[in-house]
Amino acid sequence: MPVEHFTDGAGFRMAGNLVQGALFTVMVVRAGILRDAAFGLELEQQVGRSPRFFLNAPVVLDLKDSEGFTSEDEFLDVGEMLRRHTLALVGVQNALPEQHIAAAAAGLASFAPNATQPSRRAAAPAANAQPTRETTRAAARLITEPVRSGTQIYARGTDLVVTAAVSPGAELVADGNIHVYGALRGRALAGASGDVEARIFCSRLEAELVSIAGRYLVSEQLPPEQHGSAVQIALVDDQLTVTRN
Repeated sequence: MPVEHFTDGAGFRMAGNLVQGALFTVMVVRAGILRDAAFGLELEQQVGRSPRFFLNAPVVLDLKDSEGFTSEDEFLDVGEMLRRHTLALVGVQNALPEQHIAAAAAGLASFAPNATQPSRRAAAPAANAQPTRETTRAAARLITEPVRSGTQIYARGTDLVVTAAVSPGAELVADGNIHVYGALRGRALAGASGDVEARIFCSRLEAELVSIAGRYLVSEQLPPEQHGSAVQIALVDDQLTVTRN
């Protein structure tokens, strides 16, 4: 962001405040699914199961390979439809130049293209198999104190290991795996940069939300028989699976 128009020290401090960054969790809706007549009903049912989670939740519209969306009115219509379901359309991704222009006219932000890669199709490897990684991750980020409500911890480019409890309202985010050696009562988002091979492990599952590479389950969708158990969560055939350890 240019700062040359600031001429004194106070101005430069203001610029520093303007460009501070933060990490937020948003939902992504593929534009093509909006044309499915069943989508509205499915969304209504989903919101009905977890109304507090979806209340005013931000949404990014993924325009990859989508036709249309070249006028301001189209985005305003989508925003109004999502508002009826208590969701807030805040931006777009994977937009073509003309779609960018129309989205901006509707007051929407433009986000970087989705990094999510195709999900794996094979089952988990045998216990004696040695997993391989195409890239080498940095040492895992280790957290030894309880993670309190309102706290967000991000392990960029690596795994996240928490050896204490995670409170409701707290959020764990990692580009790799997430390990919680305690109760997981907040949110855990593994594979945040699109790694579909990432997993979540916890000693006691009481989560508000779990996610791998953008696919997620909220608390009401987690298997009730696994509540309070030590589990691992993986993405198999584009579906999150929860198995007891």
